[in-house]
Amino acid sequence: MKKDTSALLHELQSSGDFKKYYSENSGFFVKESLSELLERYLSEKGESRAEVIRRSGMSVNYAYQIFNGTRVPERNKLLCLCVAMGLTLEETQTLLKACGYSQLYVKIPFDCVVIYGILHKKSVIEINCMLYDYGLETIG
Repeated sequence: MKKDTSALLHELQSSGDFKKYYSENSGFFVKESLSELLERYLSEKGESRAEVIRRSGMSVNYAYQIFNGTRVPERNKLLCLCVAMGLTLEETQTLLKACGYSQLYVKIPFDCVVIYGILHKKSVIEINCMLYDYGLETIG
């Protein structure tokens, strides 16, 4: 069984016993590090690091440091990797949360364009062109 964030929050708000809440819901908490999540997604998608890095347009050294867990990427660089891996919106949101970044929010123009790009399987270059067309910062 899977609980979404709003269900977990609702239970937390109504819980009078944090220890009980924590023990009953700890299986729903994000426990993997960014590098572990990236490796899992690479494996699930059947992708190689090298190909994802090429499609992301990022510096090879910088990207490998992210994959190895020695560097935490900027939010936009993480979005480049998500797009290059062909991650779903939910997977992208999970990686953003794992780094402590805000999730993509449809009411923010930049985020709206990125969400559209993810949902419609656009490339990093295509998303950057869309962002540029609207006078917004690019992802990479």
